[in-house]
Amino acid sequence: MAKEKSQTWEWIKAIVVAVVLAAVIRHFLFAPILVDGVSMMPTLHNRDRMIVNKLGYNLGEPKRFDIIVFRATEDKDYIKRVIGLPGDRIEYKNDVLYVNGKAYEEPYLETYKKQVTEGSLTYDFTLEEVTGARTVPKGQLFVMGDNRRFSKDSRTIGTISMDQVIGKANIVYWPIKDARVIEK
Repeated sequence: MAKEKSQTWEWIKAIVVAVVLAAVIRHFLFAPILVDGVSMMPTLHNRDRMIVNKLGYNLGEPKRFDIIVFRATEDKDYIKRVIGLPGDRIEYKNDVLYVNGKAYEEPYLETYKKQVTEGSLTYDFTLEEVTGARTVPKGQLFVMGDNRRFSKDSRTIGTISMDQVIGKANIVYWPIKDARVIEK
């Protein structure tokens, strides 16, 4: 009888430790996220499941073209690509991204650009026209979805605070056939 109680107690302790460990990992290190919508196509698809690395930005800052998850509203997280960092001047002209006057290639948009037959992928704009600021403010990021025609991003919601950033998302784990690590 004492042996059964001891074995039961060991199982209870193991389960409690596992649950606490899983909660700590999910809250502080990694969390799953479901892509909801088409704003990141063709890179990400509606209903893709990803892992968000929450630890990375505690040790460093987001880099241009990272895919990040951020708190958009109290009950809604967005997933977008970092386009502008603090101090950057952003401009889009003739489907070309300019950061601080330098043209940048966006290879992740090539597939999508080939599919767009009429008009351009991204309407022309400057940071000042869409946010009122000449440069991305300190502690802020300018983000855009890869599906530029159908993305609610910094062009409509403004720059986002670094405090809103939950983490970097670059691992798709579901559906299995699409599992991959996303490179810039």
